[in-house]
Amino acid sequence: MTDDADGKTADASALIDQRIAELGDWRGKMLAHVRSLIHKAVPDVVETWKWRGVPVWESHGIICTGETYKAVVKLTFAKGASVEDPARLFNASLEGNARRAIDLREGEVIDEESFIALIRAAAALNASKTKAKNRS
Repeated sequence: MTDDADGKTADASALIDQRIAELGDWRGKMLAHVRSLIHKAVPDVVETWKWRGVPVWESHGIICTGETYKAVVKLTFAKGASVEDPARLFNASLEGNARRAIDLREGEVIDEESFIALIRAAAALNASKTKAKNRS
């Protein structure tokens, strides 16, 4: 399946479904769970599939990616350094000027309320940047 010019595919959601099924272990369950929370937080979120196999959730730009590794499911927030994180969910990629990530390991339970608030804050930041560009 090929990406169109802006990285979106007509069936990105199906590819994410397929990835979850292929994993067939705790990582698939975790990815499915955070995906459902993302949709709960931002119901009109757009799912894309980029960089040869990375699920991406967007609203006025990238909110976060959902990478899967052997030991972690990594949710990387494109503008995480600019998003308030009072619950301190970010636990990886803390040294950069832009991105922040949440590494989830087998058996960990995510604070759903705080995660939903973080997703909404990231989407709101993207929307505010889009509005600012449109005013210039």
